[in-house]
Amino acid sequence: MHMRDHYQLMARYNRWMNDKLYACAEPLGDAARKRDLGAFFGSVHGTLDHLLYGDSAWMGRFTGASSLPVLGETMHAEFDAMRAARQALDQRIVAWSASLTDAWLARGFTYTSSVDDRTRTLPAWTLVTHMFNHQTHHRGQVTTLLKQLGVDPGVTDLPWLLAP
Repeated sequence: MHMRDHYQLMARYNRWMNDKLYACAEPLGDAARKRDLGAFFGSVHGTLDHLLYGDSAWMGRFTGASSLPVLGETMHAEFDAMRAARQALDQRIVAWSASLTDAWLARGFTYTSSVDDRTRTLPAWTLVTHMFNHQTHHRGQVTTLLKQLGVDPGVTDLPWLLAP
């Protein structure tokens, strides 16, 4: 198995899970979605917005975008706009993952962190793995927040994507 195949699967899983979580969050209404439940990014909306930020930042770096979102700033205050941006970005991630090559994944990739403003060079595969791991980590927080609000997100395990 090539690493590209793994990342294509992760991109599909990312899109599948985001579709599920947004569908679960939609009926809650704005007040419940934005209610601070003590999570790192406060609320369902805040955590979904952070996920959109992280993926936008990494995709911007990976594709050479000239501007990146600003860490800590809300990307989308409105749920429908955030959902539309999420769907567009997920499609972009799926398409981008299909273009990955072993050579690109193996090369050094230099970026400047939004967290500590340090410039680092790491193998590209490490940073792509981080992007997908970051998604899974914060989506796990969203599922907990949804459960606290009385919404069951259902099965979130990868095999259910492949064999529902």
